[in-house]
Amino acid sequence: MWNTAKAQQRPNVILIYTDDQGTLDMGCYGAPDLYTPNMDALAASGVRFTQFYAGSSVCSPSRASLLTGMTPTKAGLNNNATSQPGAHEGLPGEAFTLAEALKAEGYQTAHIGKWHLGYQPDKMPNAQGFDYSFGHMGGCIDNYSHFFYWNGPNRHDLWRNGEEVWHDGEFFLDLMEQEAHDYIRTHREVPFFLYYAINMPHYPLQAKSQWREYYADLPSPRKEYAAFISTIDESLGRLMDQLDRYGLRENTIVILQSDHGHSTEVRTFGGGGYAGPYRGCKFSLFEAGIRVPAMISYPKAVPAGLVRDQMAAGMDWFPTVLDYAGAENIHGHLEGRSLRDVLEKDAPSPHEHLIWEGPHRWAVRKGDWKLLYAPIDPAGNTDAPWEPVADGLFLVNLKENIGESENVIEQYPEKGRELEKIYRKWSVGE
Repeated sequence: MWNTAKAQQRPNVILIYTDDQGTLDMGCYGAPDLYTPNMDALAASGVRFTQFYAGSSVCSPSRASLLTGMTPTKAGLNNNATSQPGAHEGLPGEAFTLAEALKAEGYQTAHIGKWHLGYQPDKMPNAQGFDYSFGHMGGCIDNYSHFFYWNGPNRHDLWRNGEEVWHDGEFFLDLMEQEAHDYIRTHREVPFFLYYAINMPHYPLQAKSQWREYYADLPSPRKEYAAFISTIDESLGRLMDQLDRYGLRENTIVILQSDHGHSTEVRTFGGGGYAGPYRGCKFSLFEAGIRVPAMISYPKAVPAGLVRDQMAAGMDWFPTVLDYAGAENIHGHLEGRSLRDVLEKDAPSPHEHLIWEGPHRWAVRKGDWKLLYAPIDPAGNTDAPWEPVADGLFLVNLKENIGESENVIEQYPEKGRELEKIYRKWSVGE
């Protein structure tokens, strides 16, 4: 074991972001048919959240929120970036990212995996605070050819520090894993930040063969999806082993979160994810679209084996990490809030309310109450997935109706007006 004590005055940070992983799709979240021992062990070594929210129900805005500590709208990207080289959509170049904040604190920074925050040079990882980058820039790739082929002509999409690289026939998660292992090995003497953006279980569902065999008796599409989850889990275990190998585990913050709820798109065979009692899925602002599995493990400071029910969000990791890194300025302009007191002292949620906004729809949660405008539910209406469930406002009390099955706006109009006022005030920047 390497002696790295002198180099580890500040914690290393590994932020693991899975893609389209459903609200309850881990053993520790109650999925009865999934084998996820490494995810479960990570949760047991730290704090697991039960009311944790992504910044959006689609990929790019969720990632923008994560890396800026802001809601997607305030970060400058509240819809998916186009998966085409040269496209102008993406996280604005002037956005201040967690990578940039940690670089200012003396960290080395790396992005490995999916990006999906823009294809212009000023929007790609090396221009957004990352010293090193390896992965794909668009929304998804075939895991063996590394081509994006869902819209327009087939396009190879694999890059290292802005230069196209080719690894034909090699499984992308294996490539990610090797890159991460090499990065940890070569940066073990300095504090580092690794944004490890796994592109799974997003389609195409190309799990390892041993896991397809393991779940062969499950019905489709659950078996294809489950095999992908366990493929991720097995790789996660090897990543944790690498930290142990170099004596880094005690002083490394490891965060694991999904970017939003599970997909019911045709390329996932119409589903496969598990959300239990929650309504919705990817693209929806109902709970199963935005409530996600999330946990943090930091043996040096965060208590182990605990569950927190406080409302929190992906944008909170930015100030939380800076707090643990000892940053003097935790950037008070952020909409995210440090969760350190929640983690260590079981303090109340730092948020009085949370807001989500996307094209043509929005939602607000305050306490047990949640107000949605023109919500959609692709999971429950596959023939017309983009038709609003309600023409206007949809109000629910989550404590009384966790499944969001009944709109009570007519019974509680004053509560609806209260939450709508919160959204309107936020939307004009007050």
